[in-house]
Amino acid sequence: FSLQHRGQESCGIAVTDDTTVKQYKDMGLVANVFNPDILNELTGKIAVGHTRYSTAGGSYRQNSQPLVSRYLKGALTISHNGNLTNALELREKFENEGCIFQTTIDSEVIAYVIARERVKNPSVEEAVSRMMDIVVGSYSLLVMSPKKLIGCRDPQGIRPLVLGKRGKSYILSSETCALDAVGAEYIRDVEPGEIVVIDENGLRSIKTHCRKKKRALCIFELIYFARPDSFIEGISVYESRKEAGRQLAIEYPVDADLVIGVPDSGMDAAIGYAEQSGIPYGKGLVKNRYIGRTFISPTQQAREDGVKIKLNALKSAVSGKRIIMVDDSIVRGTTIARLV
Repeated sequence: FSLQHRGQESCGIAVTDDTTVKQYKDMGLVANVFNPDILNELTGKIAVGHTRYSTAGGSYRQNSQPLVSRYLKGALTISHNGNLTNALELREKFENEGCIFQTTIDSEVIAYVIARERVKNPSVEEAVSRMMDIVVGSYSLLVMSPKKLIGCRDPQGIRPLVLGKRGKSYILSSETCALDAVGAEYIRDVEPGEIVVIDENGLRSIKTHCRKKKRALCIFELIYFARPDSFIEGISVYESRKEAGRQLAIEYPVDADLVIGVPDSGMDAAIGYAEQSGIPYGKGLVKNRYIGRTFISPTQQAREDGVKIKLNALKSAVSGKRIIMVDDSIVRGTTIARLV
């Protein structure tokens, strides 16, 4: 639920109890896909979950994650956030060698490389390390074997990954807000290039790929993707958005009667603009809470239909006034065109 904002097309959970892997995944939101009966069946020692916003590969059920693969050494389950830049090249190479892929997502390429390397190496973490020499691009990755949970970030740290703890259990998540939701303590961010191994002996870290490349956190995490109550690499998402609004007011001062923000992720920057400029901040747009993030809808028609019912002007607040409307970004231009 806490990471629903990161993907609204499909979701899934896979658990293992040392021998077997049970999983459930489907198209739709977490609240629609899971119910108490399904969750009660998903018992085990290790679990991984995923909410998907499709980038590579279409919006189909078979592309939903976690991805469970069965191979010579047993079951391998992965949850991947990111995009590979050499996925097509690797897929073509492997297909020419006889490999069969069940999905169209680049995450399956990662799964195949890890499985192939695991057959040649003594441990899953060694196979993950080898994978990092082959795969290029952005990945925050969870790898679940029957007895281990492994997390890793690409050497540039493009996507976030944090480590937390509740009781004796360790938790890996894209954002700290998910740790808050389950009452877990935030320990630290996983470093770019780091591999974290969690098993019955506790936690250990492999840093052979750390500090090999310049750090390059995706700025869109702070601008849009992440929830405002999260911290990414020690930075408050909320404060970073307010600071962006302050900078905007300094660089582009405008004489106006009211500053408004575009819900939800544009609101914090609007507060910063208002504080810096001294122009009152107010509510100018009302959001329908039952419409998701239109940016991550899979088709343009769905995005346009969503915008029509997602936001509406609060006429009594804005009529006859000079308005500064602050938004965080223009991705496709669908929302901003209608709002203006």
